[in-house]
Amino acid sequence: MKKNKTKQDKKLKVLMFGWEFPPHNNGGLGTACYGLTKALSNQNVEVTFVMPTMPDPEMHKFLKIISADSLKNVKIKQVDTIMKGYMTSEEYNQSLHEYIKYGKGNKKSIYGKNLLEEVERFAKVAALIARHEDFDVIHAHDWLTYKAGMIAKKVSGKPLVVHMHATEFDRTGGNGVNQYVYDIEREGMHKADAVIAVSNFTKNMVTQHYGIDPNKITVVHNAVEFDNCDFGDCRISDKDKVVLFLGRITLQKGPDYFIEAAHKVSQKIPNVKFVVAGSGDMEYQMIERAAELGIGHKVLFAGFLRGKDIDRAYKMADLYVMPSVSEPFGITPLESMRNGTPVLISKQSGVSEVIQHCLKVDFWDVDEMTNKIVGVLKYKELQEELRDNGSKEVLKFSWNEPAKKCVDVYNDVLMRYVRS
Repeated sequence: MKKNKTKQDKKLKVLMFGWEFPPHNNGGLGTACYGLTKALSNQNVEVTFVMPTMPDPEMHKFLKIISADSLKNVKIKQVDTIMKGYMTSEEYNQSLHEYIKYGKGNKKSIYGKNLLEEVERFAKVAALIARHEDFDVIHAHDWLTYKAGMIAKKVSGKPLVVHMHATEFDRTGGNGVNQYVYDIEREGMHKADAVIAVSNFTKNMVTQHYGIDPNKITVVHNAVEFDNCDFGDCRISDKDKVVLFLGRITLQKGPDYFIEAAHKVSQKIPNVKFVVAGSGDMEYQMIERAAELGIGHKVLFAGFLRGKDIDRAYKMADLYVMPSVSEPFGITPLESMRNGTPVLISKQSGVSEVIQHCLKVDFWDVDEMTNKIVGVLKYKELQEELRDNGSKEVLKFSWNEPAKKCVDVYNDVLMRYVRS
């Protein structure tokens, strides 16, 4: 006799909203979304991942490949938009101008007149998707998709989980907080049935600045992918020591503190090069500052790296430094440890809660940062100890565990919906 399928046997289906996905991502959120989504799919969770994307043949090709191969339980739905991750209002306006001028040449653009209007338009498209998709729970990543999550909840009656990767206070350093963005973040978390924070650091931030009940928040630390990370040694020079900064060159990431420390380190160790990999609104300012300090020839600005080039950058470095002013989590130290490179991170980061075999410093303490960089470059034993122990420690940071915790959150909100 054929056994009827019980509710517990039913495959969990998630409607997920994100704002970026590799390979076309500008920061760590896309990396996190890919790792989490892949791990969920491996745990037999069906995910419909909705993302904003401009028409791009290479992107479509990539998404077909991953959907057919590594993400077998994932369906990608793309929303045509010029909005992208970490975009400012000014950058959106520039993209809109270029679209009208060089794109279809149609002044009656389907896109919003500004970033805020485009967020609203994305949410309306989300409502259409929510009406036609089969899913159990909604999962929205960061503020650009919170409105989409809220409207999907409204039209479907399904529970909403919002994922806080970075608050407006992190992005601005607490100065010049965008009220509109803050209001969306606050409304999204209050209307959600559950909130996921990437660290206790972020949970405390959310509780303190947004008035969210701490019992509503589950901390799910990020992880790292371990596939295809051996790309050989590519040191700049056998004689050079290399210190790496890899991330967005913005206030939040502390590139100014890195440059000041670079100046001090170069006075103590002549044969050192500093590689700055990334892009952002402080890039030109950092180039000018390096020149002012007389270390322009020692600081190499590599631009934004993707794919294998990221692992090559870690492998060529003797030390990776993440001097973030306010870092909700920070996946890059895990990527560095995965590649066998020691790390120095700020104490003001979520990842500092979970890794031990690294060096830690207050982001503002340039002198201490200098001392620790010099220590790693001068003392081979210290570098080897950090490298060997870090390589072992990072093995426990698989995306499977965060995925399991997310599934627990999904089941919890679904159980509460059944009871109500």
